[in-house]
Order: sequence, then structure tokens, then C-alpha cells
Amino acid sequence: MSHTPVDLDRQLGQSMGVRRFGRINRLGLQTLIGREVRRFLAVWQQTVFAPLMTAGLFVLVFALALGRDRGEVMGVPYVEFLGPGILMMTVIQNAFANSSSSIISAKMQGNIIDTLMPPLSAGEILTGYLVGSLIRAALVAVVIGLGLAAVLGLVPEHPLWAATFITLGALFMGGLGLLAGIIAQKFDQMAAITNFVVTPLSYLSGTFYSVHALPEPFRTLSHWNPIFYLIDGVRYGFLGVSDAPPARGLLVCTAAVLLVGWIGWRWLRSGYRMKP
Repeated sequence: MSHTPVDLDRQLGQSMGVRRFGRINRLGLQTLIGREVRRFLAVWQQTVFAPLMTAGLFVLVFALALGRDRGEVMGVPYVEFLGPGILMMTVIQNAFANSSSSIISAKMQGNIIDTLMPPLSAGEILTGYLVGSLIRAALVAVVIGLGLAAVLGLVPEHPLWAATFITLGALFMGGLGLLAGIIAQKFDQMAAITNFVVTPLSYLSGTFYSVHALPEPFRTLSHWNPIFYLIDGVRYGFLGVSDAPPARGLLVCTAAVLLVGWIGWRWLRSGYRMKP
């Protein structure tokens, strides 16, 4: 009995665990997620333990330098005000680094074809990278959160809000890292994006201060920075205080995640700057 090329293609896809016609390739998606998780766990000292040390140094330096003289900020001691911002800043930086380093390394080493060749849709590839970034960000958040609880006795007043903004932050920055990895063709281009875009947005987001203390127009400009709402939302989750209404932050951050995800999906679907 003869088979047409379409029949052979369908049989090949079924033998590889692929579900076509709009269904999810669960095997391929799980494999991609597993690869991303194993990639950062292989160097856990750098990807999980190092962020804890960095966050601890930030809190220690600011506590010693300003903690006693700074007074309260938004009705809470300055060190407690600082803790959630440091946690979120570290989380989003690691989420960005996870997806961006994965893609740019694959492009530079010439094995990006291993991601493009399998029968994975653009949405599945996007999901795999975002879930990998989310898992790394969640581990970092748990580790730093335990440190804040142990050292400062700081536990979330609204844990659901805190978890929601941490999740949105990981997805937003993971998606932004994916876009940066697609755009960049060399490591120095990725370093430029990190140094001149991601780092300034992270540090100028109200991590170390309340934006209400800023003069105009910087106070208004801060509200155009999505990372401000991520920092502010996590601070509300931990302390119950915020510069902006949490519902507004939730709306802005959700819109930012959807926008970045849509752009990433379009670029992956078209192969923009990905195909060798």
C-alpha cells in the first residue's frame, strides 16, 4: 500500500509525539522547558546563589550607610522599604538574563538550529523560553524571600499580590530578554542592551526611593516605566503600601507582558534574525 508525502509526514509527526492541526506538541514543549531549566541549574552557584549574595550586599550596604539616618519611607523603616524592591530587581534581572543568554549563546555557537528545526510552533518556543525564565525567577524570589524573612523578619502581607507581580515581572523580562537575544548578533550588542536599557530601567524604577520624592517631570516619567509598577506591586504585596494603585499596576504589567509576548511570537514565527 503506497503512502502520500502528507501521510508520511503525519506518521512521522505522530511517531515523534507531535500533535498537529493546532494541538500542542507537549513532548517538544516539555523538552524545551527541561533544557532551559537544566541549563541554569547546571551553574546554580551563579544563577541562584549569586543573586542572594548580591541582594544581601545591597541591603547590608544601605542599612549600614543610610538605615539609621534615613528614617521612614511611606510609613515603614527604610530597610524594610528597600527589601521588596531589591527582591524584585534581582528577579527581573535574572529572568532577562535567562532567556537572552540562552538565545544569544545558541546563535553564537551555531546551534540555534536545534531549537528551530524540531516541530515546535512559535507559540511553543515562546512558552518554553518564558517558562524557563519564570522558574529561574521563582527560585531566586524564594531564596531572597527566605533571606528577608530570616534577617529582617519581612513576610508578605498580601502574598497573592506579591506572587502575581513576581510572575508578571518574570514573564515581562523573560520576553524582553528573548527580544534582546533575537536582535543581538554578538555578545557586545547584548551587553549594550543590558547596560543602556535594562539596567537604567531597573535602577530608575523606585527600587531605592519613593517616586513621590522626585521632582517633575521625573515623577511623571517614572509612571511610564513598566518596571516601576513591578517594583511597586511587590512592595505592596510585602508591606501593604505603594506609590500607585495596585490595580493600575496589574493592568499596566499585564498589558506589557501581552505586548512583549506578541512581538516575540511574531518574530519567532517569521524567523526574524534567527534563521542562519
